[in-house]
Amino acid sequence: MRVAYVVLYVTNPDQCLKFWTEKVGMVEKGRKHAGEISIVQVGFEGQDFALELVPLALMQNNPDGLDLATPSMAFNVDNLAETRGTLISAGVTVSPLADHGGIEAFAFEDNESRWFAVLGN
Repeated sequence: MRVAYVVLYVTNPDQCLKFWTEKVGMVEKGRKHAGEISIVQVGFEGQDFALELVPLALMQNNPDGLDLATPSMAFNVDNLAETRGTLISAGVTVSPLADHGGIEAFAFEDNESRWFAVLGN
């Protein structure tokens, strides 16, 4: 697994974007859309790591039961099914493999009931 980004669930995405870019010095690294809602990734120039600013409005359905008060960490893997099976074999609680807005993923839980997303490349 490779750390892809950390998800911050935000109430005011525009204000949050301004904070990270104007006050902290990050740059916008990417933007995708879920309907009319924008999801922006920010990070430092020259670094692969990013923060993904996900509007709380997008998480109304929350199919994996994520704790939206806690950031989520997303990982990239080469083989989702194999990685999911390995985690299950290790006794880790995982969600079903599903399509999340065009991204195939599953989530897993640590001992503190926090969920982490695992994404394909």
